[in-house]
Amino acid sequence: MNIKSSITALVLLATYMGANAQNQMPGKMHIGIVYPLSTNGTRAPLDTNNLSFNLLGGVSAAERGLAFAGLSNVVLKDTKGFLFAGFSNHVVKNADGGQFAGFLNTYGGGEGVSFAGFANISSGNVKGAQFAGFANITKDMNGAQFAGFANIAKDVSATQIAGFINTAKDVKGSQIAGFINIAKRVKGAQIAGFINIAESSDFPIGIVNIIKNGEKSIGISTNDNLTTMLTLRSGGKVLYGILGVGYNFKNDKEVYAIEAGLGAHFFSSNSFRLNTELTSMSLESFKHGEYFSSSFRILPALKIARFLEIYAGPSLNYVNTNTVEGKDLNKHYLSKWGNKSGRNFQGLYVGYMGGIQVIF
Repeated sequence: MNIKSSITALVLLATYMGANAQNQMPGKMHIGIVYPLSTNGTRAPLDTNNLSFNLLGGVSAAERGLAFAGLSNVVLKDTKGFLFAGFSNHVVKNADGGQFAGFLNTYGGGEGVSFAGFANISSGNVKGAQFAGFANITKDMNGAQFAGFANIAKDVSATQIAGFINTAKDVKGSQIAGFINIAKRVKGAQIAGFINIAESSDFPIGIVNIIKNGEKSIGISTNDNLTTMLTLRSGGKVLYGILGVGYNFKNDKEVYAIEAGLGAHFFSSNSFRLNTELTSMSLESFKHGEYFSSSFRILPALKIARFLEIYAGPSLNYVNTNTVEGKDLNKHYLSKWGNKSGRNFQGLYVGYMGGIQVIF
């Protein structure tokens, strides 16, 4: 049997099955290989189906139940039900229900859930959830977006979660990204591995936060072990990020410092506020040896001018180092364990820090 004969036999079998199925159940069943080799034939783009099964690809006006395709489903109007495709689903108007595709879903909007191995792209508004291995793109999102790389929407009323970037105009909910969040107005939290950007966002959680109506400062500080830092603090009215570089004037080898962390403002007034900070700092020689410390600080701050603030306070510090020089930075540990000679040494001590910063 040649290929032409095989295809003809499959079409005849599909026609027979479709005719029998339609005699046994209400609505229309569509069975085929690829348009127009199906029970609906060349009329497929005009038909509404309750059940569609296509070996490769199917075309219909609307779907009101289940649609399966080895490669792609193409629906010229809307769907109410579930679409399953090995490669892609394409719905011109609303897709209400669920879409599951190995690579791509495109649709005009709708209510339901969309899963795609690569991307979900909607030209209209979506109420529900989008899950994609790479990207979700829509107009207004009332629900949740989950993507391995990027979520892009206009207005979001829920949550965006992406491995790299979230972008939106107005967010009533949260943005969570591995690297960067970008929005205009955020009523909720922005959580990023590195940077948040917004016009207004009171609760950004990131190392760098570029908030138009927020606060940024550059300051210089020193602590009990003579590590002097030049630090950028940036954030909203409550939360802020910390990024600093500096030099240790007590060590001979591990002298280059880098610091990152998060902070929060409490009891703010025109002249006083209480800043609390949680930071991690590393001292490096870029040759051998390592020194890491994590600190919790309580820093009362006094504004001596509208743009100038001084601060000082105690800190609780955890140290992990594999050098004698790092161990000897502090002489009075509350507790210490590991190799006390300096190799894989760990310790806990109370220290202090203070500084001055320019606010802009």
